[in-house]
Amino acid sequence: MSSLTMAGLGEHVGKELGLSDWVTIDQQRIDTFASCTGDHQWIHVDVERAKRESPFRGPIAHGYLTLAMVAPLAMQVGIIPRDAAAGLNYGVDKVRFLAPVPAGARVRLRVVLSGIEPRDGGQVIMKTLNTLEVEGSEKPALIAETLALLIPAAGAKQ
Repeated sequence: MSSLTMAGLGEHVGKELGLSDWVTIDQQRIDTFASCTGDHQWIHVDVERAKRESPFRGPIAHGYLTLAMVAPLAMQVGIIPRDAAAGLNYGVDKVRFLAPVPAGARVRLRVVLSGIEPRDGGQVIMKTLNTLEVEGSEKPALIAETLALLIPAAGAKQ
């Protein structure tokens, strides 16, 4: 359970909230993402062709698959305050895809609370800086500035 509270978020601005566990981005996950989105570009799903023709010597994850990993890994870190009823995706201010994620690589997420914006009714917009690290790579797969709308639980101190 998260140690964060809605009232105490301001104390954490500029600080790292946590680091997720490592997660393997295997070919099955890449293929499933391709099926869900309709993005069957060969560099992701044609293993033999990617081994022959790709500059990465094998298939790589879709950039948007790596971006999609931010939310569940951030939840694992525990970014939602314990007294929030919900944390909803509110948007993305900036995303940069910096390095490929080869099929079979492991990634983890580092989350820093970069800002908060109080809203009416005790709601808060929480801005986080998310860095998806690739095991064994100097460059992260991506850096994303994301926004979440935090809704306080009924009866929560506002």
